[in-house]
Amino acid sequence: MMNDPDEPSNALVRPYAVTRGRTRPRVEIAIEALVETTARGRDASVVGGREQQLIAGLCALRVQSLAEIAARMQMPLGVARVLVADMAADGLVAVYEPTAVGDDAVGTELLERVLSGLRRL
Repeated sequence: MMNDPDEPSNALVRPYAVTRGRTRPRVEIAIEALVETTARGRDASVVGGREQQLIAGLCALRVQSLAEIAARMQMPLGVARVLVADMAADGLVAVYEPTAVGDDAVGTELLERVLSGLRRL
């Protein structure tokens, strides 16, 4: 059976088309940074783009790491990083970077939480 060319297809959009070809975020965000939707980000009329709406929805339910967002959205980490950085610049999400312990080493508790979250996926 042939597909009707007038029917919308379920073809996937290439990941970097979502970021308009940008591969570098406005601000650098660590893979273990935690992301939370702000009050402004909960307003659906302010959030543009399907992917941004999905990220806002994910992070409104509970705080998510950048790695969790990329995994749940099934998109490359670089794309998720660009989208989250854009959303942070627009005040749609708050990004909580890990605090440095000693010589800029990330605390093992945070790493264990990120690993635990990834295992639940």
